[in-house]
Amino acid sequence: MQRSAVVVVADKTSLKRPFIFANSVHMALCFFLLTMTVAYHRDILQTGKMVSTVSVVMLYVIEIGCLLLSVLGVFGAFKEKRWCFILYAAGMAAASQTIIVKAALSYQDIYEKRVVNEESKLLSMMPLTTTSQANKTWLYHIQQELECCGLVEGYKDWGSSIPSSCNCQYPGKCIRLRGSATLGAPKNHYVYQEPCLPIYVSELKLAFSLSMGIQFGSGVFWVILLVMSIKLMDQIRRKQDFMALLESNRYVPGAF
Repeated sequence: MQRSAVVVVADKTSLKRPFIFANSVHMALCFFLLTMTVAYHRDILQTGKMVSTVSVVMLYVIEIGCLLLSVLGVFGAFKEKRWCFILYAAGMAAASQTIIVKAALSYQDIYEKRVVNEESKLLSMMPLTTTSQANKTWLYHIQQELECCGLVEGYKDWGSSIPSSCNCQYPGKCIRLRGSATLGAPKNHYVYQEPCLPIYVSELKLAFSLSMGIQFGSGVFWVILLVMSIKLMDQIRRKQDFMALLESNRYVPGAF
């Protein structure tokens, strides 16, 4: 009787180890994202970039909240505390619903408004020969990073003052400057052929798509953890009921 009882009890919490493992992975991911956010926030403060404070605060709240929820879930699974699972399930339900709804509602806004706004900001810098020094410094960095030159018409946007950040050393991406077509620019050297605007917009759309994918993926993962917590809570309840019945000497084989 004693041996079969142990087997039945073990069966009743079959989701315990997978739940603890999934939350441990989730905990590690949340901690990694939190460290990335701290590094990003530090970079913002040091470089003076204009970023919404609300967005940064929301990142901290979501990541710290999910980290604490995972700790609570692992603690509840180890100690088999019902109140831990109730708080965990409520938190995961709120978090998953918030992030999925937010991602769905902001998808159109990101693609139709933010991308257009960024494109308009870049076009407002034209002509590049008369744009501010701050804009030029930013464009120099973009040209080096994206391996491009100018915004719309390539190197021609810079007139005769083509910056060194346009210099190209990669075959297939270069165009050779020669003759009067360069409007007085240094002859017989190579610059990037592609303009930066389409490349920058494409990179921006890709970044937004990845962001949306991560948000949806996180929401789905949280829903899975939510379902696991509810099922595990039911398993633990049945186990506790079984143990109570076993101790009362009223156990009937096959009742659980």
